[in-house]
Amino acid sequence: MNSSSPEPPDNNPNPAGWLHEPTPPQYNTDMRLLVIEDDAANQRFLEYSLGQNGYEVDIAPTAQAAEKLAINGQHAAIILDLGLPDEDGLALITRLKQKGVRAPVLILSARRTLDERVRGLELGGDDYLTKPYALPELLARLRNLLRRNAPVTGTQTTLQVQDIQLDLLRREARRGEELLQLTTQEFALLEYLCRNAGRIVSRSMILDQVWGMRIEPDTNVVDVQIYRLRGKIEKRNAPPLIRTIRGVGYVLRDK
Repeated sequence: MNSSSPEPPDNNPNPAGWLHEPTPPQYNTDMRLLVIEDDAANQRFLEYSLGQNGYEVDIAPTAQAAEKLAINGQHAAIILDLGLPDEDGLALITRLKQKGVRAPVLILSARRTLDERVRGLELGGDDYLTKPYALPELLARLRNLLRRNAPVTGTQTTLQVQDIQLDLLRREARRGEELLQLTTQEFALLEYLCRNAGRIVSRSMILDQVWGMRIEPDTNVVDVQIYRLRGKIEKRNAPPLIRTIRGVGYVLRDK
């Protein structure tokens, strides 16, 4: 390891299967993160590497400890390993979302199959990174999640398309008077469709703009998320708001 790079704080410099050595701090932020990880070496690596990049880090080794910290804390994002000793991480994500925890969740997992990744996103994960991972990619994905969920600045704090209303400050969505119970990812998807109302957006555009980077082109994650979003915003006996343009993508009707 070259002398210009920070040294990990133990004798095992690659505990988590990461592919590159930690990088020096590149930006400044007071964001607090919750890292849910039971492996001590992985905990040390993440706490050290994220700290070197300006983040404050809380560590939870179990789902029970994580739930208390997530509900009581003010975390900008959560980094979650799925293989926890007391509960599967996917069940924890579902429960946290049900209890109103809005911090975006970045899943880190050795579960590499497409089905596992899609399931993680369906159940409330906002991004999914498989092990072994490169630290620069982890940091890039984290910055993307934080940027997407940052408080809105400027004059526009709401969006409206027909009777869909989005409060960008509170991250709340309504159809008429009904408050929609959307996950962080579903809200981001609806926001993107609203900003492009009346225009066709392709699956690859949605993957790039909502997820922040490309997922394999044969994945059905966009179709699954659209299906789930439709189930929450569409009304019976009313024309559908989201139309499928076969072979092209989707469009949110603006009139």
